[in-house]
Amino acid sequence: MTKARKAEIAKLIEQGKWIHVTGSRKNIMQTEFYPVVRDLLRSDAVQELSAFTHHKMTTRYQHCLNVSYYNFKLCKMLHLDADSAARAGLLHDLYHYDTAKYTRSFPAVRHSRNHPEVALRAAEKLIDMNDRERDMIGKHMWPVTVPRPKYAETYVITVVDKYCAVIEYLLPQPARLRRYVREKLFRQ
Repeated sequence: MTKARKAEIAKLIEQGKWIHVTGSRKNIMQTEFYPVVRDLLRSDAVQELSAFTHHKMTTRYQHCLNVSYYNFKLCKMLHLDADSAARAGLLHDLYHYDTAKYTRSFPAVRHSRNHPEVALRAAEKLIDMNDRERDMIGKHMWPVTVPRPKYAETYVITVVDKYCAVIEYLLPQPARLRRYVREKLFRQ
């Protein structure tokens, strides 16, 4: 990609005319995915997720957008309910607190087990949801959360969530990944 094209995209992003997901250069505003989640993306509750760092290298907003998009694509490919998958993916981490502070304040309550319920309650206040969306949000951390998922889409979001966490952590820092591989995996 040329410097001029990068500058053009940066300007469109600044103007709110270009939204991307980690690992892709597409403008998702020009895809079949965007109309499914447009109302949620415009909501204050979702926009406020931009204020929270997530997985050390991104924001919670970007993470939820990534999960939403890739969840939509994979569920569509598998002939599952892709629209519900997109909406649940965007809301799966809808909580507005700093994870590190939460862990220090409530050490007996594991954040990874508790946050799906917090996100589900927040999502239920924001929109009307179907049973699949509730299951995906409330059980996206399975098997950490109990009981087991009820729908195929919930199993998909558990995998997509982990995939997105990995790409969000590794893609912005290829030098760190190469150094880790050299130092940890290929010691002499």
